[in-house]
Amino acid sequence: MGTIFPPHSLSPLLNIKPSPSRILLAPSPQPKSNSLFCSKPIVSSLRKNQTLSPKPSSGTSWLAHAQQGLAALAISLALNFSPVLFNGNALASEFDVLNEGPPKDSYVFDDAGVLSRVTRSDLKQLLSDLESRKNFRINFITVRKLTSKADAFEYADQVLERWYPSVEEGNKKGIVVLVTSQKEGAVTGGPAFVEAVGEKILDATVSENLPVLATDEKYNEAIFSTAKRLAAAIDGLPDPGGPTVKDNKRESNFKTKEETEEKRGQFTLVVGGLLVIAFVVPMAQYYAYVSKK
Repeated sequence: MGTIFPPHSLSPLLNIKPSPSRILLAPSPQPKSNSLFCSKPIVSSLRKNQTLSPKPSSGTSWLAHAQQGLAALAISLALNFSPVLFNGNALASEFDVLNEGPPKDSYVFDDAGVLSRVTRSDLKQLLSDLESRKNFRINFITVRKLTSKADAFEYADQVLERWYPSVEEGNKKGIVVLVTSQKEGAVTGGPAFVEAVGEKILDATVSENLPVLATDEKYNEAIFSTAKRLAAAIDGLPDPGGPTVKDNKRESNFKTKEETEEKRGQFTLVVGGLLVIAFVVPMAQYYAYVSKK
């Protein structure tokens, strides 16, 4: 490292005026002064300091950008494909339903996510009034599909036993399960609940309300109509009934024999008329052309 002199110490050495005798003499190699000798290390030391921080080359810059891009891509893939955890019942499974227990603030465990806010509110109003008056509680559960049990009835019994282990706890409790993928449902409950509702209404809701409306993907109507039917049976009111046959009737896309024959006659007439026009018009034009000549 060369010695750096302050600027005021170098000024008298660098500003030496040459005498006239030195100008008249022929040029000959002269020994360099100390001031000039000391100035070179200053320049060389500055150059060395400049080479300590080289500018990044284009290849290194490209590599750095590539590494940053790969890191951002890895983070994006991890966020997109990693399992997202949510609180609540939005992404629960059939096993989560068993482990969570009965809902505390509502009467619905909508695992399938098919019930609207209006239906939830109407169910809460209807079932809370029923529980306050008759001390019967009905819980509704919707699931997309079942993997642990063969059908909805076995799963409903499993939920009832898990949520209310003793007969006293589940005596006046009811469980309604709707499986959206299989378009089926089940209703079960404790001894007092089954006796209050009656076998007829239990069978009717399972065979009419839940599967018929679920087939048309009317899940909100299927759940709420079942709730009204069960509540009416517990209160001793007349049965509001299930969906009518007209609601579940599917129109056929096939035409009857009479419609087919009628369409066939119209088609034959149209085709025949087009063929006549295709032959008659060119002949008439040709005849008119010849007659003019």
